[in-house]
Amino acid sequence: MIFSYLVKRLFLALITLLTILFVSFTLLRLAPGDPTRSDMLSGQTGMVSQKEGIAPQNNALREKLNLDKPIITGFAIWLKNILIHGDFGESVTVDPGKSVTQLILERLSLTVKLNIWAIAVTYLLSIPIGVFSAAKAGTAPDRITEIILFILYSLPIMWVGLLLQSLFCQGGMYPIFPISGIEPANALDLTIWEYTFEQFRHFFLPVLCLSYAGIAGLSRYTRGSVLQNINADFIRTARAKGMSGTAVLWKHAFGNALITMITLFSGILPSLISGSVLVEYIFNLPGMGSLSLQALSSRDYPLQMALFAFAGALTLTGILLCDLLYMAADPRIRLTK
Repeated sequence: MIFSYLVKRLFLALITLLTILFVSFTLLRLAPGDPTRSDMLSGQTGMVSQKEGIAPQNNALREKLNLDKPIITGFAIWLKNILIHGDFGESVTVDPGKSVTQLILERLSLTVKLNIWAIAVTYLLSIPIGVFSAAKAGTAPDRITEIILFILYSLPIMWVGLLLQSLFCQGGMYPIFPISGIEPANALDLTIWEYTFEQFRHFFLPVLCLSYAGIAGLSRYTRGSVLQNINADFIRTARAKGMSGTAVLWKHAFGNALITMITLFSGILPSLISGSVLVEYIFNLPGMGSLSLQALSSRDYPLQMALFAFAGALTLTGILLCDLLYMAADPRIRLTK
């Protein structure tokens, strides 16, 4: 049953991914401008004035990117190169001539590492806060927690990042953390423990910026889900059997609230490669977020399509994993063909 379900879901996921990629390819082709303009190729991504006009296009590059062909034909050629040769093409503006796959792999490890830490911090803090708020619902601690979380959730990430830099980075009031980058300048001269500590100093503020809003939002979802179960009949039965309040809260109330946590998890996988454009820009981190921004601003079609493909695949993978986790979290849930 599970095998047939997986086959069906994988087939539907493939059709969905192809649809996403075709729509993305079409929108890129229909958008004004293209990467063959000389101002894009020279790295000058600003607007060209009407007086100066548009620079002559590079016909050879247009043929290489299949811009001289209909959209459907261009998409079919791009898809064939991926399926047969595993080739996403070469960058045309961000790093001309360099393989798109290599360009992504160089940035991927940093973004994955950064987001794994942010996800771990988000879940490890938000779940206890949410359960505590549910247990103290309607009391002063719950209201105080709600106000603090609401303020955190409403703070713009750009403002928080710049504030943290001005307070705790080099040149600020309390210069505890480095202002940018992810590697210490003297990394080769450090011991393993010194290097680990320096990595912590570089990661701390970016991870904090990536996780504070998630902590605020997820903790409120956790609180609401636990409150929906805390007065249910099975909770009263567990209490009547003599179970302690803590055991009832975590084993039964929170256990039945896991469905909401799993649902929210489906949107996490794409962030592992998409990164955060603002956080990586503020702290000058060479990750996927900054790469996406460069690809967008310079109209690097091959790089943009590769990023769309990875993000789409991870989104669909996250949804499929959630369906499987539903069954693991609640045996009453069954997979249907």
